[in-house]
Amino acid sequence: MSRLRIDVDYLREQLRALLSIDSPTGYTDTIVRHCTQELERLGLEPELTRRGAIRAVWRGERREAARAIIAHLDTLGAQVKNVRDNGRLELVPVGHWSARFAEGARVTIYTEKGSYRGTILPLKASGHTFNDAVDEMDVGWEHVEVRIDAITWNRADTRALGIEIGDFVAVDPQPEFLDNGFINARHLDDKAGVAIALAALQAMRREKAVTPVDTYWLFTIAEEVGVGAASIVTPEIASMVTIDNGTSAPGQNSSEFGVTVAMADQAGPFDYHLTKKLVDLCRDEDIRYQKDVFRYYRSDSASAIEAGHDIRTALIAFGVDASHGYERIHTHALRSVAELVTAYVTSPLEIERDVEELSDLEGFTEQPTEAAEQPERPARLPDPR
Repeated sequence: MSRLRIDVDYLREQLRALLSIDSPTGYTDTIVRHCTQELERLGLEPELTRRGAIRAVWRGERREAARAIIAHLDTLGAQVKNVRDNGRLELVPVGHWSARFAEGARVTIYTEKGSYRGTILPLKASGHTFNDAVDEMDVGWEHVEVRIDAITWNRADTRALGIEIGDFVAVDPQPEFLDNGFINARHLDDKAGVAIALAALQAMRREKAVTPVDTYWLFTIAEEVGVGAASIVTPEIASMVTIDNGTSAPGQNSSEFGVTVAMADQAGPFDYHLTKKLVDLCRDEDIRYQKDVFRYYRSDSASAIEAGHDIRTALIAFGVDASHGYERIHTHALRSVAELVTAYVTSPLEIERDVEELSDLEGFTEQPTEAAEQPERPARLPDPR
């Protein structure tokens, strides 16, 4: 079965719903409930780990050598580090992101007694008061604070509100969906990936797709802090494709259009054969693609390998401009990645040896080693000068 048609309206609707739910790493219960209920609506029977990572299986023609598609539900955020003398909040980031992108953000502070709204501001926030010193401040989490939208003038007032050290602070996504296909928001990493996975599943259900092996749909809750897929992979899974963002920026080959196939990240190269299969599918199915290598980036794939799972891993990405900041993507990339997912999970199993965790050399994969044929050259080479 070739790539399936993706319902882009459904994809965008799911992305909008996911963005409306705060889910910084460590505070993901609500979005886990939302995703689980949507998976059930799509006909799957998801199961949850103790902390809330989700695993759902699309049954194929055989159990062995199963495939997995994985995305993460958690986002960047912050926690209360300290209550200042003026009643405002010092923060520590959840996940790796710059305080430069936090300045001016509207936030929700979640406490045991209820939530409060607020704004992240630099310590010197008023040009009328500090003049040029506003522009001379250093960038860093020690240089910002949360102004709480409640009557509080000092530490005691803030403590009386029920705000405590360690409370979670969720940053507003501020989404904007444009008619020309562009989408601007925080936390597109990786809520767009989750929406892609759901849209692929919806297409498979609509078309009554048949897969050669079981496909596990995995949704993790701690990717932004490096845990990711460490404890969600089962022994049946032989290969896992991660859906996450590709960093479209100077010096990178990622794009906000088509699929970005990652060849390596800071954890090392992705599986040669699985990556090649995904590229071949893009070529065969006429899905626009480009390759890239990420130097300061890791994903659920890295956490699975580092946890000791002997599986093939790959990463397919939707290009994001200003990743981990105020991000931008395009619907074209979301649709393209979803199409590739459907083409992959319905494609034949090519490495039969992957059925067994351990076996002998028979059927072992091969990588090309022969010299390439050189194109014909003119009799006289041009002068390089």
